[in-house]
Order: sequence, then C-alpha cells, then structure tokens
Amino acid sequence: MDKSTFEERKVVINGSMHDSMKHDSAHKHVTGTADYIDDIPEPAGLLHGALGLSDRAHAEIAAIDLSAVRAYPGVVWVFTGADVPGVNDTSSNGMHDEPLLAETKVEFHGQPIFAVIAETRDAARRAARLAKIDYRDLPHWSDIDGALANGSPLVYEPMTLKRGEPETEMANAKHRIKAQMRIGGQEHFYLESHIAMAIPGEDDEVAVWSSTQHPSEIQHIVGHVLNIPSNAVTVNVRRMGGGFGGKETQGNQFAALAALAAKKLGRAVKFRPDRDEDMAATGKRHDFLLDYEIGFDDDGRIHAVDATYAARCGFSSDLSGPVTDRALFHADSSYFYPHVHLVSKPLKTHTVSNTAFRGFGGPQGMVGGERFIEEIAYALGKDPLEIRRANFYGQPGSGRTLTPYHQEVTDNIINRIVDELEETADYQARRNAIIEFNRSSRFIRKGIALTPVKFGISFTMTAFNQAGALVHIYQDGSIHLNHGGTEMGQGLYTKVAQVLADSFQVDIDRVKITATTTGKVPNTSATAASSGSDLNGMAAYDAARQIKERLVAFAVEKWGVGAGEVQFLPNHVRVGDVEIPFPDFVKQAYFARVQLSAAGFYKTPKIHWDRKAGRGTPFYYFSYGAACSEVSVDTLTGEYLIDRTDILHDVGRSLNPAIDIGQVEGAFVQGMGWLTTEELWWDAKGQLRTHAPSTYKIPLASDRPKIFNVRLAEWSENTEATIGRSKAVGEPPFMLSISVLEALSMAVASVADYRVCPRLDAPATPERVLMAVERLKGM
Repeated sequence: MDKSTFEERKVVINGSMHDSMKHDSAHKHVTGTADYIDDIPEPAGLLHGALGLSDRAHAEIAAIDLSAVRAYPGVVWVFTGADVPGVNDTSSNGMHDEPLLAETKVEFHGQPIFAVIAETRDAARRAARLAKIDYRDLPHWSDIDGALANGSPLVYEPMTLKRGEPETEMANAKHRIKAQMRIGGQEHFYLESHIAMAIPGEDDEVAVWSSTQHPSEIQHIVGHVLNIPSNAVTVNVRRMGGGFGGKETQGNQFAALAALAAKKLGRAVKFRPDRDEDMAATGKRHDFLLDYEIGFDDDGRIHAVDATYAARCGFSSDLSGPVTDRALFHADSSYFYPHVHLVSKPLKTHTVSNTAFRGFGGPQGMVGGERFIEEIAYALGKDPLEIRRANFYGQPGSGRTLTPYHQEVTDNIINRIVDELEETADYQARRNAIIEFNRSSRFIRKGIALTPVKFGISFTMTAFNQAGALVHIYQDGSIHLNHGGTEMGQGLYTKVAQVLADSFQVDIDRVKITATTTGKVPNTSATAASSGSDLNGMAAYDAARQIKERLVAFAVEKWGVGAGEVQFLPNHVRVGDVEIPFPDFVKQAYFARVQLSAAGFYKTPKIHWDRKAGRGTPFYYFSYGAACSEVSVDTLTGEYLIDRTDILHDVGRSLNPAIDIGQVEGAFVQGMGWLTTEELWWDAKGQLRTHAPSTYKIPLASDRPKIFNVRLAEWSENTEATIGRSKAVGEPPFMLSISVLEALSMAVASVADYRVCPRLDAPATPERVLMAVERLKGM
C-alpha cells in the first residue's frame, strides 16, 4: 500500500480514517435499542431449548431415564447424542474430542448429556432437571496439581522454544533463582450469554443467528453435525454483547443444538442458557503453574531462563495448543534472554475445556516474564524499573533483538514509551515518596510499578491471517459494506466503515454497515488475535481500490482525460476541471455499465511459522505500551485500592482515537480484574462454585483507578503497511494491568524492607495479599 494514500488532506470528510468518531451503535447501546439475538422478533412457532447437564466430574453413564423429562407439559422433543444425524462432535481443531452431547462418559461437572425442546424456555429448563442418570464414578482431578500427580495426558502436543545454550549457561550465571508462580484463570462474563436461534429452510437449508466471533466455524460445525454441506448453512451475526475470545469456539454447541432441533421439528428453535449454565458449561481463560529458573549478573541482566508452563486445559483440546504456544511466545515480555529454554505442558483436567480469552495465553506468559524481573530486583535491592531497562530488547545491530522463537524485533519502541511515561507519571519522585511513606506508616502500605508491554500481532496459525470484504455502490451513491469481521462492542464496524469513507472520500453516513453473514463473505477467520481491523480493513480497502480503478477508467474514457486528472474529493469527483457530486458520478458510471461491486481480499505478508522447530516469524509486528500504577494496601485486612494509573499505549497511527482509548481503558480494567478479584474455584467434587455474580467478582466502576490517565503514543506509526499505518488495540492493553500486580507486590515487600520478593500469585485477592503480608512479617 502506498503510504501517500493516507496523507492528511486540507478538506476532510466526516468519518475519515484517523478521526475520533463514536461507535456506530453507541447511542443504541445506551438507550437499549441495539438488537441482540434475544431482541429479534420471535418467529411464529418458536421453540426453546435447554441443556441437561451432568452432576459428575468424571464418570461412565450407566443408565439414563428421560421419561419424566419427555412427559413434562410443553416438552416437544428430548434428544441425546444418538439422535445426531451427522457427527456428534463440535471440536474446532479436527481432533474430534468434544462431543455435542456426551453419550457413554462425562468428563466434567456440567457437561451436556441431552437437550430438551419445549414450547417455553421455562418448561424446557424445568423439564431438564427431571432426568434420572446413573453413573459409575471414575477418578477425577480438576486442577494442575491433580493432573501432575496423576500423570495426566496432554490434550495437545507440547511446544519447546530454545535459543542459545541454557543447559550449560545457567550454571555460569553469577546468581540463580528457582521458584514457582500460580497464575489464575478468568471467566469471560460477557453481558450477553451464549445464544443461538435457528430457522429451518427448504431442503437441507438452515439459517442460524449466533452470538459468535467465528461465523464460518459455526457454519462448518452445523454442517458437520447435521451431515449437510456448508452451502446449506447461513450464519448471521450483527453484534455480540461481548466476546473476549469466549465466543470463538464456545458458541458451536448452542448453534448446532438449535439447528439440529430446528431441522428435526421444522420449527424455529432458540437456545439461551442462563448465567449459571453458561459459566458451568463453557470454557474460560487457562490458569497456569509456572516453574522457572533464572540466571543473572550483578547488574540484573538476565543470562539464562529455563521455564515450564503447565496449564489447566480441561477435558478436550479446544484451543489449548495455540493458547499455550502464545504463552511461550510472550514469556519474554519485553526482554532479551541470551539463553532460553521454554516448554509448554497443556494438561488434561476434568473441568470444562478452557478456551480463548483476550490475550490468548499472552498475558500468562507476560506476567511470568515480569515475575522474573521482580525476582532479580528484590534479590539485588534495586528498583524493578532499573532491571527492566537493563533487559529490554535493543535496536537492530545491538545483538539483543532475537526472540526465543528466533524472530528479530525490528520495530522496538519500548524504551521511548517507558521513558516518556516515567516522566509524565513522575515515577521517580512518587516512588521515593512512597518509600518514605512506608517507613512511617504502621498499617497502610503503598506500592508503585511501571511495567511494559510488547505483544505480537497475527494468528500464529498462518492460514488464519486472511480476510474478505464485499462492497457495493448503489446508483444513488450510497455504499453497502460487508466483511468477515464480527462486532462485539470493540468498534470494528465503525473503523472499517471509516476506511471505505476515506477511500471514496464520502461522509461516513453514506456507508451502510451490515451484519456479518457467511452468505456474503465466505471462509472467514475468527475476529480474534487483535487482527480484526488489520485484516478486514485491508480487505475493504482492496474492494474499494478495485471499484475506484474501474471508475477512474470510466472517467478517462468518457471525458478524455488522463488518469492523474481524476481525483476523489470530499463528496465529489474531479475530472479535469469539472467537479461532479459523487452520487451523480456513480449514476453516470452505472449507465455506462461499470461494475460497482467488488469482493476484496487480504492476506498478511511476511509471516511463517514452524512449530516443530520452534522457529519462524509468527508475528507481522509488535504493539507496545506501558502503565504506571500506584496502590494502597491495608496490612491488617489485605484490602487495597488502586490510587492512580497512568498509561501510554502504542496503536500506531490510530484509525479512531476515541474508540482506541476506550479499548485501552476497558482492557486495563478487565486485566485488573483477572489479576486481583476474579477467582475461579472448583470444589472436591469438581463442581464450579464461582458460577454467578454472587460468587465471582468482576471489577465494578468503583474499582477503577481513582486517577486514570490514558494517552496514545501519537508519534507512533506502524513501520509495516497496515491499514492507515495503524496497530492492533484489542489484546495488547490487557497486559498493562500487570502494573497493578507489581505495585501490590511492592506494597507487600515493604513489610520486609524490600529484601524479599513477595511472590504474589494471581489473582492477588485480599486474602492472598494478607497471607503474603503475614509471611513476610516473619522474615
């Protein structure tokens, strides 16, 4: 792409790229008029589905009696895995290890065994509880320790990253530390739970409305389960009430169940689990047990790292392979490891299969990398920021640019980001003041930390880095936009519409944003890996380019001018010395039989990855950022407040600064919840007990930092040819929240005069903080 395409213009349109614009549905969100699947007018004869869930963590199904379920008033049909006409499997990776409905064995508490279809949702749910199932219990383990103790199999082939000679060089390090860290999981807790509605069509056709980030996968799975081709399945997604990765694969089951019942009964069917069922039956962020050894010198410079990342993956593979891979990809955080050996261990547990969550393993890897820095800082009695600087990746030619997976870091701006934030947040003066405060404060202790972010952008599965878009211009000059990306509140639709408005130089209200559907753009990738704008924006740009080339050729022929004399100006087209309103120009092109529609396509260049060798260039570029957080801890209770957070984040040349700042703010708060209050807990029977708002604590508005300063690095511009030279913003800012965990750690460390690394596990709940305080008091 020619960079000049995106140069500033003296006359601008309403809705150009790089403008701050409101989300296209913002006014609908706040007024309640945005339509989600449960708001769609119900088709005549709509039936409702409910799940029959297991109450064992691991058991054989000895006998099942569904007679009382079938006899319940309003029940139309009850079905099991034996009724599946195609393949009883919803796995997204071809490993066939995730049944739609369990038939002979259950492998987690809450696994669906049967489904009930009834005239009302209430009847379906009440009937589902009447089943009589006899089990033969089998040994079960629900956590990483249990999996390791029982020699649990792996759900996916582990990955190893190695560079240098860590085996021998670790012994040569001046200092060595060997320890362990637990990193908790996280529930997605989207406002809109999983939901799907299916309407049967003629022959083998079925239309599905699904709250999913991956319509093409829903299409594939429904066809797989019903034994029909993908061309018979149309999946529609206008918007989701949150996704965060949880709707990349986890919607498969509900869509397949709804479609199966709809085709069987010839009536529309809707599945909408309540919050408890949703949390019990769908996957979460992986929790990790990190065993590590680090070697370093007197200056705090890392010499060698050896680490194993064991993960609770659940009963099936789902996305655990690539999630644990990405944890290893980000185990370096922002730091160069001269000698490194990293191993993943994706363990099978008798819990719901864990899945994608914002950051996709990256946050777990990165928080481990920051623990390495923290260990070194407390061992040497230094400011952690000093240790961070000593270990940052260098510039090309420094000999400190090679990642553990052998990709060169060529776009490094982390030093500038950190230097600027250190100054604007007044880090040094505040840190000195906090140390002084802690010397005289008996019960309240403060902490401050400035942590960096370096996050790789692209799907690590190379084939997923492609996208399509369909653009029509109608005779009146209005534009119809469709692409494979899905809208989950992140503003993707608005950004891609801005790309089109900018390309044709028309006001954005001329661009109609339409629902994502497999009937218009086929074979799409999930809206994930922070790639939605990168991929779909470029696909839309490509479609616009094709149409513009035809329009320019038309103008050259009709008016006898050179191609350089045809210019797209705000809401006009200049041909030679004549300016024609855009709608009039388009209408003339139509009567000249110019094709005013195009299918655009884009595939990310330069990337490749060899998983077995642990080498390649899995990422197109890196996004950077830094956060400085200050906390106050009550050492009598372990309770704490986030007093202030300052953020400087890199999004390249922002496509929409207003939306991007909102993404940074939201990601930080969500990450803060993961590291502080959100704790998943299974009982001895393998039942998830944190299954509702009463027991699972997401951050409230009152939990946000009391002072919250967020800025974008306006000087940044992507060195790669992304759309508008922008950078991804979905996942990278999530890791800014690590600054809160590190600040809490400093506050706790003050109890022992900063001589000992507190080794706070995540989430650092008040209970864990209090236990750490008591432990350090005795040192």
